[in-house]
Amino acid sequence: MSDLVHDMAEARLRFMELVADVRPELHRYCTRMTGSVFDGEDVVQDTLAKAFYALAEMESAPPLRPWLFRIAHNTALDFLRRAGTHVSDVDLLEVPMTDTVEPDGARVEAALQVFASLPPLQRSALAFKDVLGLSLEQTAENMSVSVLAVKAALVRARAKVATTAANQAGAPIDLDRLRTYAHLFNERNWDEETRLDLVSRHQRRGRGAAEYFTRYADAAPKEDLRAEAGFVEGRPVIAMFRPSSSARPAYFVTLEFGTHHVTLVRDYRHVPTIALEATFTSTP
Repeated sequence: MSDLVHDMAEARLRFMELVADVRPELHRYCTRMTGSVFDGEDVVQDTLAKAFYALAEMESAPPLRPWLFRIAHNTALDFLRRAGTHVSDVDLLEVPMTDTVEPDGARVEAALQVFASLPPLQRSALAFKDVLGLSLEQTAENMSVSVLAVKAALVRARAKVATTAANQAGAPIDLDRLRTYAHLFNERNWDEETRLDLVSRHQRRGRGAAEYFTRYADAAPKEDLRAEAGFVEGRPVIAMFRPSSSARPAYFVTLEFGTHHVTLVRDYRHVPTIALEATFTSTP
């Protein structure tokens, strides 16, 4: 059994190395589809898990990049369906057509809230074409629709992005409480009952979680880490700065609060691409 576990771990490591170059683009696409850098990472995780196990059943590997994006597209749509979003091909059609579908650079970095306000298939077309720079043909292939449908989606999506103001309502949170936990993090003093999800690695609970946070004490002198409380997308986070003098976070730790203590910590140390996409603020 131990040999099997070892072989699976080795296979997973080789797979993660194989997809390393395309992973940041997968995350960027999934972020636009879900409207959140954190939900986008969840979709990427599901995508890679599906691909890993599917690859083991194949006689020969498909072209990696388009295959992964097709899985990501379908996985993102499944995520949106579970969230109660209606997904329909009708969203792509019945649009006054023009031949002009060239991207506007200002739209490429449009707020995630605007992307999230679009029907799923429109946001997918916009993410593939304007954010990732794929051709109309590549976009159509990844979405399993026609080029005409992609053009229609882009016309409607770009019009809405150009006129929609992003509105964000942050969930109420006790900022003093959040700062207290950032201080505890800097002191390497965490609640042993807290569940830990080391994203893209493993999950731990109880003593295992406490031991993990204790290890930051050994790493801090070498890495020069600083923890600061704040918000990303209205969610409470602890931003980790490396080095401590850095103005931009290296990665994030998200928190879920119970009545008396933190119930779940998700550490994105091994997913630094999130910090490239996210905007960290000191207020919701």
